[in-house]
Amino acid sequence: MTALWFTMIIAGVITYIIRLMFILLLEKVQISEQVKKGLNLVPPAVFSAIIFPDLFLKNGDLAISFMNGRLIAGLLAIITAWRTKNIVLTVIVGMVVLTVFQVLIQ
Repeated sequence: MTALWFTMIIAGVITYIIRLMFILLLEKVQISEQVKKGLNLVPPAVFSAIIFPDLFLKNGDLAISFMNGRLIAGLLAIITAWRTKNIVLTVIVGMVVLTVFQVLIQ
C-alpha cells in the first residue's frame, strides 16, 4: 500500500513539474495571435477524441442507430448543455437517459 501512495505522489509531482515548466517557459515567450487561436481549439479536440469513440462505436464497429444508448444519451446531454448551459443538469440528463436505456434494452 505504501508503494502505491509513493507512486501516486511521485506521478503527481512529475506532472506538476512538467506543467510548471511550460508555464514558466511561455511566460518569457511572446505567442502570436494565430498560435493562441490554435491553442483555444485544443480542449474541444481532446474532449472530442475522448468522448466520440464511446458514443459512436460499439464493440469496435460504427453504431449510429436508435439502439445505441450511449449515442442517444450523449445527444440529449449535448442538447441539454446547449439549451440550459447547466453542467450539473447536463450530466444528470445524460446519466438518467443512459441508465433508463440500459435497463429497458438489456
